[in-house]
Amino acid sequence: MKDGAHQIVPTFERIAVIGLGYIGLPTAAALATNGLDVTGVDVNTRTVESVNRGEVPFVEPDLGVAVSGAVAQGRLRASTEVPEADVYIVAVPTPFTEGHKADLSYIRSATEALAPKLRGDELIILESTSPPGTTRQMADWVRELRPDLTLAGDAADGRGVGFVHCPERVLPGRVMIEIVTNDRIIGGLTPGVAELAADLYRVFCQGEMIITDAATAELSKLVENSYRDVNIAFANELSVICDKLGMDVWELIRMANHHPRVNILQPGPGVGGHCIAVDPWFIVSAAPEEARIIRAAREINDAKPHHVVERVLARAERFKNPRIACLGLAFKANIDDLRESPAIEIVELLADALPDVTLDAVEPHVEKLPDRLAGRDNVVLTPAAEAVEAADIVLLLVDHDAFGSISRTQLADKVVYDTRGFWR
Repeated sequence: MKDGAHQIVPTFERIAVIGLGYIGLPTAAALATNGLDVTGVDVNTRTVESVNRGEVPFVEPDLGVAVSGAVAQGRLRASTEVPEADVYIVAVPTPFTEGHKADLSYIRSATEALAPKLRGDELIILESTSPPGTTRQMADWVRELRPDLTLAGDAADGRGVGFVHCPERVLPGRVMIEIVTNDRIIGGLTPGVAELAADLYRVFCQGEMIITDAATAELSKLVENSYRDVNIAFANELSVICDKLGMDVWELIRMANHHPRVNILQPGPGVGGHCIAVDPWFIVSAAPEEARIIRAAREINDAKPHHVVERVLARAERFKNPRIACLGLAFKANIDDLRESPAIEIVELLADALPDVTLDAVEPHVEKLPDRLAGRDNVVLTPAAEAVEAADIVLLLVDHDAFGSISRTQLADKVVYDTRGFWR
């Protein structure tokens, strides 16, 4: 825990995790269950109340056990106020604006909330996915807000408030496994603070600690998700081509993947989630003339929901007033995360195009419709069996395990459009 010969933060006794969402809460729980004193901070009072009861406000396997255990042991508590701490981990949203630029307002708000609590020598870790230079921007904001403080790298002895970027790299539905087993990219504004952050993550992480500078760490996360986005776009473009040519894309991909050096992904109705659907735009924004493939992939995947809607509308023409079961609203299988979900966009577009048609939206992991669909007279949150039974058209948007109980007999007299290849 040294920066050269100088210790920057004497202990990790008090940790504050700002943002108790899909990344912040698992991180807080992982630290607390390994013996550290953690305060989770969130602006949502219901989230804070849930955590303090030892409950999890969203679906993530194994997280509930970790949170309830940590709260029961007195190691984890939640608050709407930022406390004094030795380490601050910021895990707040970074959406994009209308022009596909990163919205850093949540990071700015978190910085403004923690700055008054700083005494000097704390470690501030940004886990929020963000464009290169954001961690440096946080340091500049702190410098403006607290000119009385010294930042690590400014002082001759290496002491001062340190800044690190450590991007999350976990898969929803497997967070509590991957938060422990995945390697971590740790980029500091100085080498010493990166090593210090690595010591902290070693408390619960078994993966390799890969040390770099902050900007490279920021870009690495964007590159990882852009790589996946490009490969998904290839599969989605194939599905559109196969629709035009009257071919089976699933069979085509199965055959092509027999080649020893080919591994095409599976197509779907689009790309969702806060990472893959968002992060590539940060690269495009940073280098708009150079990021040509990355931009094209985003445009292909963003267009896929519209293609699905066109195909559904073509099928609906054979009915006078069809009823449509839309199976799944989450952005991927077996979770309740609706962020940037292409399924929601598809249901929304269908509701606009078919105002007189009832759309039964089926999502077993939520109890109410998301805001984008709530209040629409022709969209109803419906149990799966009831929706399928009443449907003329069954549109499979998310391959939840729960839909595996729907039999081919139940689908026999329906028009089925399976965007995931679930029932092949």
